[in-house]
Amino acid sequence: MKFFVDTADLREIEEAASWGVCAGVTTNPTLYQRIGGKLADFHNHVKRICEIVDGPVSAESVALDRDGIVREGEELASLHRNVVVKIPTITEGLAATKILSEQGIAVNMTLCFTAPQALLAARAGARYISPFVGRFDDISEDGIEHLSNTVNCLANYDFGHEVEVIAASIRSANHVLQAALMGADIATVPFKVLEQLMKHPLTDRGLESFLADWEKVRNA
Repeated sequence: MKFFVDTADLREIEEAASWGVCAGVTTNPTLYQRIGGKLADFHNHVKRICEIVDGPVSAESVALDRDGIVREGEELASLHRNVVVKIPTITEGLAATKILSEQGIAVNMTLCFTAPQALLAARAGARYISPFVGRFDDISEDGIEHLSNTVNCLANYDFGHEVEVIAASIRSANHVLQAALMGADIATVPFKVLEQLMKHPLTDRGLESFLADWEKVRNA
């Protein structure tokens, strides 16, 4: 499994990249707003992310009609060779995905909640498909089951181009574990979840014991 960091915070991206585990970045309007992002600086911000991480960087179109999505997608793709255009899983988005993919522009179809949506996205030419997990949990449904259905359905077919599943809306280390066990290609995770993946109380306890014993060796 590859790890993307789901953030627009340059400091978080730089830190994750320094660990050698960050294969890409996903952003969205909400994440950009949270860091106080300004409309006039958005394109430059995307470029800065691409300078930090040499991997796919998803930047989202906010248009809702196919012509608007295509226009925004072309603008975003022109910023850097690693930009992936993020498009919502709606009918106008499917049409725009077909047009952009035929131009060689990589598309990440986001806000995907069902396996049929994912199948349509793949047929339209999406390079990445982002089934959401945590938002199902918010309405007391099993997001992991929906993700598993998507992974299994897509694995049954050859779409004529590479399609990777990005487990998105990840809320916990357990979400990452379950996504990895079912074979999701990528998990895009908030920085705090990326930190959680390295934490375990037995690791901390073992380290404390080793250091305490080494101190006894030094003082012997």
